[in-house]
Amino acid sequence: MSQIQNFFESMKQKNVAFIGTGVSHTELITVFREKGIAVTVCDKRSADKFQETYDKLSALGVKFILGENYLDSLTDFDVVFRTPGMYFNNPALTKAREQGVVITSEMEVFFDLCPCKIYAVTGSDGKSTSTTLIAEILAQHGKTVHKGGNIGRALLPIIETIKEDDAAVVELSSFQLISMRKSPDVALITNITPNHLDVHGTMEEYTQCKINLIAHQNAFSRTVLNYDNEGTRALAPIVRGKLNWFTRQTTPERGAFLRDDGMLCYIEKGVVIPVVHKDEIRIPGMHNVENFLGVISALWGDVDIADIVRVAKEFGGVEHRIEFVRELNGVKWYNDSIATSPTRVLAGLRSFNQKIIVLAGGYDKKIPFEPMAETVCERVKLLILMGVTADKIEKAVTSANNYDPEKIHILHADSMEQAVEIAHREAQNGDIVTLSPACASFDLYPNFEVRGQHFKRLVKELS
Repeated sequence: MSQIQNFFESMKQKNVAFIGTGVSHTELITVFREKGIAVTVCDKRSADKFQETYDKLSALGVKFILGENYLDSLTDFDVVFRTPGMYFNNPALTKAREQGVVITSEMEVFFDLCPCKIYAVTGSDGKSTSTTLIAEILAQHGKTVHKGGNIGRALLPIIETIKEDDAAVVELSSFQLISMRKSPDVALITNITPNHLDVHGTMEEYTQCKINLIAHQNAFSRTVLNYDNEGTRALAPIVRGKLNWFTRQTTPERGAFLRDDGMLCYIEKGVVIPVVHKDEIRIPGMHNVENFLGVISALWGDVDIADIVRVAKEFGGVEHRIEFVRELNGVKWYNDSIATSPTRVLAGLRSFNQKIIVLAGGYDKKIPFEPMAETVCERVKLLILMGVTADKIEKAVTSANNYDPEKIHILHADSMEQAVEIAHREAQNGDIVTLSPACASFDLYPNFEVRGQHFKRLVKELS
């Protein structure tokens, strides 16, 4: 019997609970029930809030604990799968753990059972694009690729179909990494800047989550770090296997770098190998040059240069990341809903060679907006603010040294509908409008994807 079969067989003897029915759980719950495993869903929502999923899972024999007290009975179970949105150090989870309950997650178990090479990406910014690029290039090379984690799909439900010579490419958030005690074969940390401090409380805990991506690697592993980012550069002493840098500011001892003539190159043992010119990269912005440098270092030796070049020339970008929506009356609209932090907004603003109209604001992750304020004053002509962080962003912008009310106009909106309406009214021929929130979406939407889709729908309905 294989390790995977052993796992599912062992679960049949357990009383299993799942916290929430999000992307990473619904499909897995279905697989568990098909294998005869007893499952209870614990969810804060009432049944009518997720009726379709509730009815589907009920028909499979799933039990439910719903409402405000949904975490009170965790000690009744043998195994609890937490959703990434459930903070690992939640008191109810801690109490259950102390009483011998196994607290795990879909991604943790996937790492334990995955038979193929795993490439994993984390960081404060650039995770989704870098993960997608690695997956695209490996597929171009002829690999069967399974993309998942914080992007794509849950991978544990398809674990029995994954072959040894396939490749798994996963994006991992700090919420997923906080409890991880296994690291991938190839790990890429794009950068570390303040994020999610509303949950983690301290920068130290947030950073430690990121460190978990590489903390458990072996001597045969590969680690890719951003030399230009102080947070990642400081991790070099704990790297166990081969360390590849990526940088656009210098020439590393080993890794990918941006040469003065615009070529992205790889260097090892003093030998420089040109890969692709920055002007050949289809997706715009210097942040995407950085993403490609990280990806080159992650994939070096596993693919051909031709595979990298082809994807660089053809890949059109990740949905919700500076995604072109439409042009109307000479105004171009972009969806950058994935820009959930100030540093992501900065990357987006620098992708355009003119002053633009920006829609921003949302859920408060307790991170400062001052780091983006001066660039907003420099590159934004109209700032339309919404959500609970609107006043906080406005204060940061108006307090910037280069703030000039004659050069940047700030308006407020009560909703996405009103924000789009204001932008449509104010924009003139030749303008660019982008949704670049600098915040999470949880005040109004379940995630940034739903927010981006709503924005795109509103823009497409404009006449």
